[in-house]
Amino acid sequence: MKTSKPLNQVNFADASALNLNTKVVNNSESSETILSKLLEFASSVPDFRRSNKGNIRHRLSDIIMLMILSRISDCVGRADIIKFGKDNLGRLQKMGMFKNGIPSEPTLCRIEKGIDALAMADKMREFAESFRKKLYKDSDGLEIICVDGKAMRGTVQQNGRNPDIVSAYSPATRIILATEACEEKSNEIKAVPRLLWKIDITGKVVTADAMSLQKPIIDLIRERKGYFFIEIKANQRALCYIIEDAIKGREPLYTYTPDSELAHGRIETRIYNIYDGLDMIADTEKWGGNLTVVEYISETVKKSTNERTTERRLYLTNLPTDTPTLGSFVRTHWSIESMHWSLDVNFQQDKIKRKHSSAARNLDTIQRVVYSVYSIWKGLRKKVADKRKGVAELKRHVSTSFTTLIKFLSQN
Repeated sequence: MKTSKPLNQVNFADASALNLNTKVVNNSESSETILSKLLEFASSVPDFRRSNKGNIRHRLSDIIMLMILSRISDCVGRADIIKFGKDNLGRLQKMGMFKNGIPSEPTLCRIEKGIDALAMADKMREFAESFRKKLYKDSDGLEIICVDGKAMRGTVQQNGRNPDIVSAYSPATRIILATEACEEKSNEIKAVPRLLWKIDITGKVVTADAMSLQKPIIDLIRERKGYFFIEIKANQRALCYIIEDAIKGREPLYTYTPDSELAHGRIETRIYNIYDGLDMIADTEKWGGNLTVVEYISETVKKSTNERTTERRLYLTNLPTDTPTLGSFVRTHWSIESMHWSLDVNFQQDKIKRKHSSAARNLDTIQRVVYSVYSIWKGLRKKVADKRKGVAELKRHVSTSFTTLIKFLSQN
């Protein structure tokens, strides 16, 4: 494909001017397509540049769309993004973008660093919510929201730590609902409450690891009329030891034993024991009263050696003891780890270096938008085979041509 000629540094079109002759991708396309929602997201991010001074040659929304479209097409670094833009400049211009050509790599760097990271993350939340409502199938079950943090190992802050991003993830739709960055001298304990205020948790189950088993977080979930399902570990030493001692020799109220599974050369049997926590925990006022304890036991046999291992975990929840398939929340929470794995493997997040925390946070937001785009596409499809396609397979498919990419994003 042809590469665009060097730009004239004196005479160029106003980046913000309307092009009335622009050929839209499809004038009749629904305003509810993935592409239209992405354009809406890109246009909603506030521009940090001084619009009344200097020469702004590229609209911020165009640059954001370039970063999204190129990453959907399996581009990773800034050089790959620039090449993608130059190869498809004509097509992008027909969509009304980049009348002055593709921006340079230093411009991309300044944009990544300069965008208000918190504002763009909040706009991502609005984008995700618009599709979550459409994709979530209301049923008799409880909607689950998984909360967990992930370090961006490609960036090192001044204190020597990696930026930590806490996510709210919907396993039913596979969409990342919202994110919150841990402050430089803080951790997830402070970030989780801020994250929970951003989303609606009324009547939903919030699952999290042991770090989130804190009284302020529990109180907030109860205050907002939600449910929690959180692992108990030694960070709450007294609570953990009291429950461990209390369940010894005690018969559970309910026991669930799903069928054994054969995977990765191992046979795994899972057991879920349900206990009433009210008569186990002395300080019930601290934790808000009605409590249920879930004991998870995993027994694994390695087929090649017949080696046996046993794993045991404890969880605390305010759901009733007779909640159907209460133990299934244990495995559902692990889906957020799968999402984090995909960010590292399919989007190479930990390998991409960023000097500034703001650039790292904006990169993270773009990557999570792209991850959600794949999930939204699969959720909108009716064919079972399409729903089972992995991120890597979809990336290979849409990277074949710009036409395929736009067709991919025109789902509604």
